[in-house]
Amino acid sequence: MMISDLYGKQIITNSGRKIGFVEDVIVDFESGSVASLLLVKLDELSRGENVAMKVAKNSVRYERVKNITESIIVSEK
Repeated sequence: MMISDLYGKQIITNSGRKIGFVEDVIVDFESGSVASLLLVKLDELSRGENVAMKVAKNSVRYERVKNITESIIVSEK
């Protein structure tokens, strides 16, 4: 799957709770893998202070992903 295929997909927990839609992706360039799925565009989060806290509140760690089809199923926290 290409990273661009992730954009716009709905993120849902394995219990059925809707989290949001993928607006942007954070890539770990050292490992060459996706690190997080963002629920808002990164440039919107990078304005102002507390960027790290904003990213944490508006993202889902990719390690939580269980399945990707028309939507992305993730484990609960």
